[in-house]
Amino acid sequence: MSTSVHPALSPSPTAPHILDNAAWAALTGPHAHLAERVGRAARYPTDVSPFAALDDPADPRSWDDLAALVGPGAVTPVTAVQAVPEGWTVEQSGDGVQLIATTLHSEPAPEAVRLGPADVPEILDLIALTRPGPFLSRTVELGSYLGIREGGRLIALAGERLRPPGWTEISAVCTHPGHRGRGLATRLVRAVAAGIRERGDIPFLHAAADNTNAIRLYESIGFTLRRRTRFVLVRTPDGEQAAYERQEEAWQPEERA
Repeated sequence: MSTSVHPALSPSPTAPHILDNAAWAALTGPHAHLAERVGRAARYPTDVSPFAALDDPADPRSWDDLAALVGPGAVTPVTAVQAVPEGWTVEQSGDGVQLIATTLHSEPAPEAVRLGPADVPEILDLIALTRPGPFLSRTVELGSYLGIREGGRLIALAGERLRPPGWTEISAVCTHPGHRGRGLATRLVRAVAAGIRERGDIPFLHAAADNTNAIRLYESIGFTLRRRTRFVLVRTPDGEQAAYERQEEAWQPEERA
């Protein structure tokens, strides 16, 4: 199945879509109780999620607030960013895709069990083995996580991550390598989606742009490509550089009207 589908469009071609800056919408919406925030920048606690977000990535003031939030010389992943200001360093970047559920059939999975804090050590073992994306000691606080066990052992997982108003991201979809090919991930995605729709939200998800197998699977079960995405791992200006830049600005002659 081809992955070159037509993206789902915003209601207005000129209006920004809430999913264009999903992390910011989540951190200032349903996940505001988790947010660490300085002005126009916010992030999750570092044991919940590594991601930070900006109100407007094109606004230098947002970057100033992010620097104040994370500190000088710190490294943090930021979403919805195309370019960084002078003095910031891009340590790493990655391309992804964002897909929304359009024709996905959702239904509960009777064999799925709800996972919580007590299951975290086992979840982390499965995440380390399958590497679906970042999962930390408190990531379970982001939403509902479901798993499938066999012989008491956790063999498949899926859950909720970002929650912009009206939407919920399905994340951490993974299956133990010894149990793939049985449709476990699909059953869990449908089950997580059922819970999302029950509260009136629309499911969406992200995948790495080069993970064509996953993209094909998601398209085959009813997801539609909405947009291409990019994340960057950035380093804030260190204290000496920031102080130097402020000193340089102080010595600039004032503009006269």
